[in-house]
Amino acid sequence: MVSKNRIFTSFAAFLGTAAIAMLFAGLGGCAAPSVPTASPTEAYTASDEPENRKRASNRLRLAILYFQDGKNTIALDEVKQAISADPNWFEAYNMRGLIYMRSNDYPLAAASFEKALSINPASAEVRHNYGVLLCKQNRNTEAYKMFGIALATPGYLQRSNTLVEQGICQLGAGQKEEAEASFTKSYEIDPANPVAGYNIGLLKFGRGDFANAQFYIRRINNSNYATADSLWLGIKIERKMGNSDAASQLGAQLLKRYSQSSQAAAFERGAFDE
Repeated sequence: MVSKNRIFTSFAAFLGTAAIAMLFAGLGGCAAPSVPTASPTEAYTASDEPENRKRASNRLRLAILYFQDGKNTIALDEVKQAISADPNWFEAYNMRGLIYMRSNDYPLAAASFEKALSINPASAEVRHNYGVLLCKQNRNTEAYKMFGIALATPGYLQRSNTLVEQGICQLGAGQKEEAEASFTKSYEIDPANPVAGYNIGLLKFGRGDFANAQFYIRRINNSNYATADSLWLGIKIERKMGNSDAASQLGAQLLKRYSQSSQAAAFERGAFDE
C-alpha cells in the first residue's frame, strides 16, 4: 500500500475535503449547492432563505468546525440539531456521513449518504464521499461507479480530488496502472495537488523511472506540502540518480523538520531500501 497519509493530511486534513469545502462555500451567504440540483428545496438564496434553513446553516457551520478540530461527538450533536431544524437539507446528512465514516461506523455512514442522495441525487460531493466509504469496505466496483458519476457531473469543481481518491482505491486493489492513470488525470487538472504528485512519483520510482519520479517529488519538496514521506522519497530518488549533495540536503531538512519520524530514523540508520 502506498504511503500517502502524511501528505494527504497536510493537503486535505480529512477525507471528504471536496464536500467540506463546498459546505463552507454554500454556507457563506447562499444555501444553494454548487452543483446544479433538481430539488426545489435547495434553490434558496440569502435573501429568501427560510428561518429553518438559517438555523440549520448555523448548526452545520459549527459541526464543520468541530469536525475539523477532531471533536466528532460534538460535531454529530450539531448535525443532529441541523437536521432537526431542516430535515430536507441534504448537506446535513452528507456531513453526518463524514462523521460516521471517520468514526468507522460504516453502516450509519452509508445510510447518511444514501439519505443525502435521496434528497439531492445530483450532488457530486456526496457521490465522492460515498465512493470513499465504499472503497474503505473493499467494495471497489461500487466505489468506482460513485466516483464516475461524480466526475461526470457538469460543473463539478473537485474532480482532481475525486480522481485522487479513485487512484488510492485502485492502488489498494493492486491496480497500479489504473491508479497511475487516475493520479495523472488529477495532476493534469490540478498540478498543485500534492497527493497526486506524490503517488505518481512513488509509482515511477517503483519501476525505476527515477528522472520522472524526481520531477514530481521535487515539486512537492520545494513547496509548502513537503512531508516526511516526500522528503524520504526524494532522498532515495536523488541517491539512485547519484546526486549525493541533493540527498544530503533533503536529509538535513528531514532531520530538522521531522526529527521524530520513522523516516528520519531510517535516514540516520542509512536504511535507504526501506
